[in-house]
Amino acid sequence: MQKQEFKTRIYTELASLAKAMAHPFRLQIIDLLAQGSRTVEEISDQLAISIANTSQHLQVLKGANLVSLHKEGHYAHYRLANQQVYTAWQSLRDLGIDRMAQIERTLREFREERNSFHSVSIDELLQKIDQDNVLILDVRPEKEYKAGHIPQALSVPIDQLAQRIVDLPFGKEVVVYCRGPFCVFADEAVEVLQQHRIMASRLEEGFPDWAALGFPFQKTMQTT
Repeated sequence: MQKQEFKTRIYTELASLAKAMAHPFRLQIIDLLAQGSRTVEEISDQLAISIANTSQHLQVLKGANLVSLHKEGHYAHYRLANQQVYTAWQSLRDLGIDRMAQIERTLREFREERNSFHSVSIDELLQKIDQDNVLILDVRPEKEYKAGHIPQALSVPIDQLAQRIVDLPFGKEVVVYCRGPFCVFADEAVEVLQQHRIMASRLEEGFPDWAALGFPFQKTMQTT
């Protein structure tokens, strides 16, 4: 094999991998599967696109070995092929926030509109946990919470927050987290809490970022 042929083969394969990720819905699927396994139907519902369209995107990701498939009964459950897939998405996401002004501007404008622009980093959250001075709310769907969550975090899915807010043990600083920087659940939760005169901030990152850093987390069920 000649040197140029070697390089062409390698870079062509890498380009095909990047191409498999290069679609807004497929990036959302990777972000979603970082929370735990999902059926085609669940992914379709989360992305608000047809099952057929969802299946096509999953097949592209599967063809590039970015997701794996496990069948249980009549349902096919998809998950990320390994942690490296999430790491690649995380790096792309953070590079976009750092280098693409429009992404940073969109994030800032969205959060300012909801008065949720105050956020804390994982390092800051760790300090608050050490001081025993924080109430942590996980506002992702319950299935995602059960698949893995920050220790001591309370599960209050965003669609239940308004009804359950009076029963929550407030009295400490409140930090809300969800799937990651592009997930709006935490911003919506901060908006609801502030409407009830409760000071709250969102975690800049999401649960997958916490787990990727090697910090301990808890599960309350085994994922498929």
